This record gives sequence, C-alpha cells and structure tokens, in this order.
Amino acid sequence: MSEITSAIIDAFANNPSFCALADSIRASFRNAAANETVLFTTDAENLYDLILENIPEEVRQSHRCSACKRFVNRFGGLVAINDEGDIHPVMWDDAPEYYAEAVKAITRAIRKAKITGVFVTIADHLGNAESGGWKHLSVEMPAHLIYKGRLYKAGQHAAAIAEEHRMLCENIGRYHIETVATALSLLRSNSLYRSEKVLGVAEWFYDILENIRNSHKSSGYLWKKAACAPAGFCHINGSMIGTLLDDIEAGHSFDTVKAKFDAKMDPLKYQRPQAAPTAGNIARAEEIFAKLGLGDSLQRRFARLDEIEKIWQPAAEAPAKRDGLFADLLPQAKKSVVENIRARISGTITWEKFQRTVLPKAKKIRYYVDGARRYYCAYVTAAVADSAPILQWDREEKRNPFSWYFYHNGSVPFEWNLSTGWVDVTAISFKPSMWNGGFEHQDAGVLFVLDGAKDTRYKNSGSAIFPENLKRELHEVRSTIEAYSAKHALTGYEEASACGIFLSNGQKTSIRILVTDDLGVNTEYTIDRWD
Repeated sequence: MSEITSAIIDAFANNPSFCALADSIRASFRNAAANETVLFTTDAENLYDLILENIPEEVRQSHRCSACKRFVNRFGGLVAINDEGDIHPVMWDDAPEYYAEAVKAITRAIRKAKITGVFVTIADHLGNAESGGWKHLSVEMPAHLIYKGRLYKAGQHAAAIAEEHRMLCENIGRYHIETVATALSLLRSNSLYRSEKVLGVAEWFYDILENIRNSHKSSGYLWKKAACAPAGFCHINGSMIGTLLDDIEAGHSFDTVKAKFDAKMDPLKYQRPQAAPTAGNIARAEEIFAKLGLGDSLQRRFARLDEIEKIWQPAAEAPAKRDGLFADLLPQAKKSVVENIRARISGTITWEKFQRTVLPKAKKIRYYVDGARRYYCAYVTAAVADSAPILQWDREEKRNPFSWYFYHNGSVPFEWNLSTGWVDVTAISFKPSMWNGGFEHQDAGVLFVLDGAKDTRYKNSGSAIFPENLKRELHEVRSTIEAYSAKHALTGYEEASACGIFLSNGQKTSIRILVTDDLGVNTEYTIDRWD
C-alpha cells in the first residue's frame, strides 16, 4: 500500500463525520434489535454504492474501503418486521448530516426490497470494528439474537424457517377461511375429543387468514408469522388440524367429522409411534443426543411436593388461644348444631370460579375418594439435576424439567395407594407447561396433590416421556425415545409426594372436595368442569 493511499484511508477512518456514521449505525442496530426475536435478510444489493453516489466526488476515493463495503453490502439490508408486516431497516436511523442523503437512498432501497429469509448467525460481531490499524463499520450482535443451536448449523436453521414460510403460504392457498372458522367453532365448543391440543394452531391460522382478508398486509407479515410460530404450527395440512379441515371441506357430516377426529386424537395414537424404532432411527437418535448433550436427560424420577410450583397450600393451624380473666366462661355453641348447619352448605362449581372466589380464603381442603375410576396423576422431573432440557417448556435460561402422566382410561384409588373416604389436599398446582406461560397450545390443567398418593403400578409404566411434550428437534427420533421410555422405570418412588387427582380443560370428570374457609366454615363443592 502506498503512503498516499494509506494517508487517504487513515483520514477517512478517523474523519469525525465517518466516526459519527459508525456510531449511528451501531446505536441504530442496538436499539432496533433490542426487542426483536428475529431479523430478516432482503434482496437489497450494492448498498455501499449508494454511499459513494451521495457524497462529494472529491472524497469518494477516501471511502473506497473494502471492509466497510463488505459490511454494508452483506449486512446493511437487514430489517425487523412489525406485527403488520412492515419492514424497518435496523442500521440507518439518525444518520449524521454529512451522510444524510446517502442514508436516505439506502433506506428507500431497503424498503422497496423483498424479504429473502431470516438472519441467523453465531457471530458476536458483524463486520470488523478495527482491521489493519484502521476503524471500520461494524455492529455488536445482542446475545439473544446469536444462534446457539447445536443440532443444526446456522444455515440449516435459516433454511428450516424458510421451509416453514413456504408451507404457511401453501396452506393459506389451500384452505378457505370459512372452513377454518367452522373448525375453530367445533374446537371451541369442546365437542371434539381433546380439542385443546389443536385449538391453539386453529386460532393462530384463522387469525392470519382474517388479517390477510380484511387488511392490507405486506409479504413481511407471513415471514414474521412463520419465523415466530410455535413448533409445528406451519405444518397445517400434515397435522391434526389439517385432517379436520380436509374432512370439513369434503362435506362430511358432523358425526363423521367427530368420529374421525376423536379416533385420531386417541392418546395412545396421537403423535405416538405405532411401530418399533428402525435401526436408522436409533442411529439418528444417538447422533442427536450426542450433539445436544442429552445423555442424562431421559432419566426421570418422581417429583417431590417441596419442589413443584404451587398456587395453594393449606394454612398452618394456630393453637386456639383465649385471653382475659373470664375467657374460660365464654359460652360456646353446641358442636352438633354447628356441624349440622355447616354440613348443608354445598354446591357445584367450575374450576375457574372456584379458583377466583373460593381458593383465596381456603385454609384446608380435603378430597373425597369415592372408589370410581378417575384421572389420578403424578408429576415427574429430571433424575439428573443438570441434564439438558428435552421438554418444550424447559429452557436453559429458565429451567422447568417437570412433566406429568396419568393413565388413558383413568385409575382406581387403590392403584394410587388411596382408600375410600376423605383425604387431605397438600397443595394445588397448575400443570408444569403452564408455570412460565407461553405454551397455550397445551391444554390447561391442575393437580390436587393428595396426602400419601403414589402410583403403585409405576414399575410397569416406563418413564413417562411423551412425544407431544418433546422439543421440536427430537420429534424425528420420537419412536426411539418412546421405546427407551417404555423400558426404563421412574426412580425416586419413596420420595414421591406430588401425586393426586387431575382436572383439565377437556376431561369429563368431577372432583368432590370439602373446603374449610378462614371463618372455619366447611363447604362441600363438586368441581364439574374447567369454566
């Protein structure tokens, strides 16, 4: 490099206006990316030429920096997409006056460009802040936008989202909005078996179709929806919601639609492999588990009461105390009269109303074991405390390795170490998928933890790992995982203390309970449905 060229580049790199441009790009990117979960690439090309074309000709030579040109042309077209589908360039706000026209030209070019995909990178910086002793344009990637996946490379992950977008667009052209509305009404009515498993994706898809029909949406809208969709939501025509939509569009009667849907939603069939895993699937499972460091993650144990998240526990009983010189002379009501009156207080109630009106003042709750076959349930968790997450709702940044199981046709009390009569409720807990929010596509449920309840059949029931609860990257080897689960029993049986009676939105069951409130009044309720 000649001394003249070196001096030109040095003057450019340390020019106050250029430094201001570099600072504004970094600030714009930092502010724009802070609240985004994904950024997108565009087909905007040769953006650096727009800088050269919009500055005085006499200084263009000093701006011919290959590092800065490479940065702007490669990353300058990145955009964020809002909920309406409008794109926003993430690097070009508040440009210094010297480069104002150049930045305007770049912004116009990006806004006219088309989205080409999602931006996925493992780099903590884009561009080189300093190279060869000179400063260059660059930005720092926020930690939450750096790809940390171990199973697929960044390019493979970007390609997978592009495929999700393709499938979403294909399904939008495949189904009429009236068909989706009909399906949504059926699912909301609870007239279809386990409809809650499909309701979330139906609502999501209908919302997209309605927005497209009733308002102008740019192409970015579908990219944003596809990139942020829960696992499997874009696979409409290859999922249960797709079979329901196909049956409705085929003109089948309600009885036929219901019968076909209910049969496919059988818990023993829904997302459950119906054949033993192949040698190839087992080999692929070995590869995936090695890459993701999941060696200990399939080991599961019974959960303890002290470690689960609770929404209610009985109040500690305070000893009766009477103060005053004549306290022992205060008249007391006859016990039999009080109990006779209180025994007549009863009623049927929904869970939603019970939680809202009764639970806040409940000091003690008892459940009546009536001998009938019901959904007795156990909470389980990771046997190895620091094993990597395998469940959808378990994340490295916020661990929640808990799950649950109950038997498809219910259980009788003695199989759960229970005898007929009243038993203390030691806690009430929402199902684990509800603890941190964000998994509304899982049905809502609540466990009444019962004193002494344990699954006496657990040795023949495997380790309770179900495909519908696994992370997306494990679905391709779910047959191998389920085969493993069937052969390995849960551990920690002696410490199991988070078992009880389960109530969910969609189950046809009832729970008979006796509540002692803050006034000492006993009221018997039957919770017969969710809401």
